[in-house]
Amino acid sequence: MKRRIIMLRNIILSVMSFVALSSYAAPENVRTFVVRTDRPRQTIEHFGASDAWSMKYIGLWPENQQRQVADWLFSTENDATGKPKGIGLSIWRFNLGAGSEEQGDKSEIQPGTRTECFLNADGTYDWSKQKGQIRFLQLAKERGVPYILAFLNSPPVYFTQNGLATNTGRGGTLNLRSDCYDDFAKFMASSIEGIEKNHGIHIDYISPLNEPDGHWNWLGPKQEGTPATTREVARVTRELDKQITKRKLSTKILVNESSDLRCLLGKHMTDWERANELAALFTPDSTDTYVGKCRNVVRAIAGHSYWTNTPLDFMRDIRHALRDSVAKLGIDYWQTELCIMGNDEEIGGGGGYDFGMKTALYVARVIHSDLVDGNARSWSWWRSVGGDYKDGLIRAYSVDDMKTGYPVDSKLMWTLGNYSRFVRPGAVRHDVEAHAADGTVVTDGANDMKGIMCSAYKNKDGKWVVVAINYSEAVKPFDVALSDGEKLTWTMYRTSDVSGESLAPVGSTGGHTELTPRSVTTFVAM
Repeated sequence: MKRRIIMLRNIILSVMSFVALSSYAAPENVRTFVVRTDRPRQTIEHFGASDAWSMKYIGLWPENQQRQVADWLFSTENDATGKPKGIGLSIWRFNLGAGSEEQGDKSEIQPGTRTECFLNADGTYDWSKQKGQIRFLQLAKERGVPYILAFLNSPPVYFTQNGLATNTGRGGTLNLRSDCYDDFAKFMASSIEGIEKNHGIHIDYISPLNEPDGHWNWLGPKQEGTPATTREVARVTRELDKQITKRKLSTKILVNESSDLRCLLGKHMTDWERANELAALFTPDSTDTYVGKCRNVVRAIAGHSYWTNTPLDFMRDIRHALRDSVAKLGIDYWQTELCIMGNDEEIGGGGGYDFGMKTALYVARVIHSDLVDGNARSWSWWRSVGGDYKDGLIRAYSVDDMKTGYPVDSKLMWTLGNYSRFVRPGAVRHDVEAHAADGTVVTDGANDMKGIMCSAYKNKDGKWVVVAINYSEAVKPFDVALSDGEKLTWTMYRTSDVSGESLAPVGSTGGHTELTPRSVTTFVAM
């Protein structure tokens, strides 16, 4: 009997040990978060968002409303209390339109997501089009946004196989006539030139195709869009590279704006022609699809973090795999779009806007993982302004189809600002270690997806920035130190569900403080 009891006890202990090992538990013995000044990682290029599609309306609203939205998104100034006026985005994604707006209902696209095209049917250009979006390009530049990226969802309707900017009635190939690749490239190059000549806005980057691997093939009325095989992506890229070189433009080309990180690394819900994009585009042996020789292509792959944020182990593992694959090819990774989708069940999916910290914290965790696990050099949210869906940093209200309305800020926007406002272009991320009271390193102690996630950056001016997420419901003691022993005083900026705490200055510390439950705090060295 005693032997049975011992055996039963051992079984129970084994099960308990297994549960302890397999569950995602916060390491309770962490005492200090140490920034490894001797272990630099990637350079951070920028944080951003896009103008799709609200700016075509908001750019025509009254001036005071335009400026309020622009201040929230772009400003790096503080008010009289020391609180940031905005989140200081450093890259702005401008949607270069394909002409569905001019087609009206014949476009087969819903009114809110149609776009104008600078190119007219007779081959002339009208630079007065996309007026609201151009206005926000100007507002961004007025507030010091250093980088502009133009992205396209479809070639102009004059060049597509079905005469539309959506892929209705077609399969998984590029909606572009075979004789129009050169015309498409000329349109993009002419748009770069025309926007600068007529509006004074320089386009730093251009992304010719957006989510070409989308398994839904861009069917239906939702928005402009087209699939494309990797061969077609490469052909468009090469033609555009020729035009940029010929015209001596400084704009760089970004590929591939993948809809899912799994499409970069393998085959996911499509055929082999839209798979393994990372290797196909940047391995020299892939002669049909290699774009690495194009002199104007950024040595980076762009992907979107949709669909890969749950479960937590998967979120981390796929980013590690992407990080390692990118490093082997000697290129970089940019995360260029994210909003909340149906599989983000932890926060109830994408439907219904959320002004509070539930969505904000969830997104902060993704940002942390993209930067720390994925080594992303750039990070962008999807829509800057949206409606009753979790896809906008700002919520717009209107009763007349956006002809008039008003904007409301959110904790999501300010939480992105915990990074974008203080981690400036050229900052270098450094490793952070979590140390126990006895000085030993706690494995993944600075990367606990349900507790504290901590990352550190050194700006070009030499100032350190530390961002700490407390995902838990408990107050957490927090000590931060530099591994080289330098003593710093830190100003703290916090975003939480507490009223008024939206990137609010909450005092200073020599390194010891507490993290409020369900909050994001940025520590800026004084």
